[in-house]
Amino acid sequence: MAAFRTASLMYFKSSSSSSSSSSLSADCSKGVCKATMSSPMFKPTPVSLPKLQSRDLVEKLEMGSGFKIPTFNSVASQPDPVVAAKIYAVMEAIADRVEMHWNVGVQRDNWNRLLLTSLNAITLGAATMVGLAAAATTGAPIMALKISSTLLYLAATGMSVVMNKLQPSQLAEEQRNAARLFKQLHCQLQSKLSLGDLNNNQVDEAMEKVLALDRAYPLPLLGSMIEKFPTNVEPATWWPQRKTMQKPKHKQASTKLGGNGWSRALEDEMREIAGVLKRDQQEYLRLSQKALQINKILAVSGPLLTLLGAFGSVLVGSCSGTWPVILGVVAGSMASIANAMEHGGQVGMVFEMYRSNAGFFKLMEETIESNVNLRDVRKRENGEVLEMKVALQLGRSLSELRELAASNSSRRTEEMGEFASKLF
Repeated sequence: MAAFRTASLMYFKSSSSSSSSSSLSADCSKGVCKATMSSPMFKPTPVSLPKLQSRDLVEKLEMGSGFKIPTFNSVASQPDPVVAAKIYAVMEAIADRVEMHWNVGVQRDNWNRLLLTSLNAITLGAATMVGLAAAATTGAPIMALKISSTLLYLAATGMSVVMNKLQPSQLAEEQRNAARLFKQLHCQLQSKLSLGDLNNNQVDEAMEKVLALDRAYPLPLLGSMIEKFPTNVEPATWWPQRKTMQKPKHKQASTKLGGNGWSRALEDEMREIAGVLKRDQQEYLRLSQKALQINKILAVSGPLLTLLGAFGSVLVGSCSGTWPVILGVVAGSMASIANAMEHGGQVGMVFEMYRSNAGFFKLMEETIESNVNLRDVRKRENGEVLEMKVALQLGRSLSELRELAASNSSRRTEEMGEFASKLF
């Protein structure tokens, strides 16, 4: 029995040593890892793997496949805490203004609908009373109907004068534009804040934009209200006025990128687009002038017709003939039509819309010219980014924008081409 145990132990040692040597030689021959055994017993052996350099691997992959693996910097530059606090304060003020202008816009739109309904009801009621007064046979009903219709006509005249002076539909459109532009400014500041590249100059610029919007679209009705019937129609201006920059005398002859995404071809394209925008601006000013003329005619016609209706109502039964009745009834009906066309058709809103569109084209034209006229391309906005912004604001693709510039350059000055914007 003892001899059997001795033989088994010797066999186990020989088999374990042979297996460990064979596995060690096999592993070392592959050059993958190294293993050492200090005793014939099975103990945990330390295994060391060669360090794999990720940079070398990336370089090998790039060399083998020809594909450049992009690297991203996940840590954004942190702005100055004081500057960030100022930007947040401006954004809070802008958010409050958005809410105010939106609420006031809804309120003034309600004014337009309610006042128009009341005005037409009063005018048609007065015209009906004039007809009933002419059909009455006794003196008491005639006198009551005449007084009632005359008072209603005078009330309608006063309401019509106030509505035509304020133009509630135009007031509502102004506040809608203000809310939209304040939202746009809020998004721009939020984008700048996320990028982290902020300074005090950008804070001052943001405050100037807020104050310019306050001046362009005032909330109060008395004192600072925009003139509803101006002598000269001008584009709406809601941005701070830039300093006039002199155009460069000499253009660069190179057609390659001179830096910051600009080239000679892109400059020429932007100049052509600015010319198209200037032409469209004049066209929208012409349309706003026509809308203003129509609005003036309707604004004068409404109160004048109600006054004529009141005059005819007073003379019913006092003069021979039917012309007082005809005057009182027909004038009231025509006044209702004039009021419906002016305020129901929202002619004042149409005028403000055309004026705002002209201002939109003027802002784009000034933005393009302020970049193109800068001699140092490093101080300009990136040319490719500016081209993309202009294309998106005009509702066009980049290829359509370039086609528009090419067609405008080949067209004679007196010829009328297509509008720059496909949105309106």
